[in-house]
Amino acid sequence: MEVENFFGCYLLYSLNEKYKGRTYIGFTVDPNRRIKQHNKGLKAGGAWKTNDKGPWDMVLIVHGFPNDVSALRFEWAWQHPQISRRLRHVSKKQPRESALKFCFRIMSEMLRVGPWDRLPLTVQWLNTSYKQDFDVSRLPPLHIPICSGSIEPRKVKKSKTDVEEISADVTLKFCYLCDKIITQDDKNFVCFSTTCAEIFHVLCLGRHFQAMDPKPEKFLIPVEGSCPKCSIPTLWGDVFRYASGCYRESTT
Repeated sequence: MEVENFFGCYLLYSLNEKYKGRTYIGFTVDPNRRIKQHNKGLKAGGAWKTNDKGPWDMVLIVHGFPNDVSALRFEWAWQHPQISRRLRHVSKKQPRESALKFCFRIMSEMLRVGPWDRLPLTVQWLNTSYKQDFDVSRLPPLHIPICSGSIEPRKVKKSKTDVEEISADVTLKFCYLCDKIITQDDKNFVCFSTTCAEIFHVLCLGRHFQAMDPKPEKFLIPVEGSCPKCSIPTLWGDVFRYASGCYRESTT
C-alpha cells in the first residue's frame, strides 16, 4: 500500500530472548526506515529505549493523521495511558495480560474517544502473526478500516515554497532522552563532545540534571549535570546559552 503524506504511530515487539515480549511505541513518517534504525541501534538513529534490545518487529501502525502534531499527541497518550485525561476510563494492565495485548487494548480504546474517533485513521497490521481481534463491544468507528500488509510512504511533489518542509522531513531528529521528534521550534541542545554530539530537548536534559542532583532538596533550575550518553560534565548555564532557540540564535 502506498500512502501519501504519511504520519503514523507504530508498535514494536522485541524478539530478543532476554527482552522477548517487550514493546515500544513510536512515531514515524517512514516505517520502513524507522524499523531499520531501531534494529541498527543508536548510531543509526534508533531509540535509547530500544537500543541493544532487538531485533524488533514492527507489529502494527496507526496512520492517517493530518499532521505530525496530531500523530505525536496520539503517540504520547498511547505511551502514557495512566496519565492521559482522555483515557481515565481504561483499566490498568492486568497481571496476566501481555504487554502486546495491553498496548492493543489501549489503542482500541483510543480509537473510540475524541479527537481520534473523528480522524480518518487506518489500523494496519504489518505482521499478521501478531494480529489481535477487537472486542466486539469495543470496535473502532466504521470509518476506521482494519487492514494488513506493508506500507510504502510516497512523497507528493512539492512547490518551491514547500522545499523546506521536505528537507525537515528527511532530516528528522529525535531527543535521546524521550525519543520524541525535535521540531524547528523546539529548544534543543547538542552535546559539546564531538565524539557524542547527541541531541536533547532542553527540558528533557533539565529534568535529567535535576534527577542527578545528589542534594536532598531539589531546585527548579539545576546547576550542572552530565550528558546521559557520554557523561561529559556540563553546566546548566552553558546548556541554556548554547541551546538552539535560546541565546544561540540571539543577535543581541
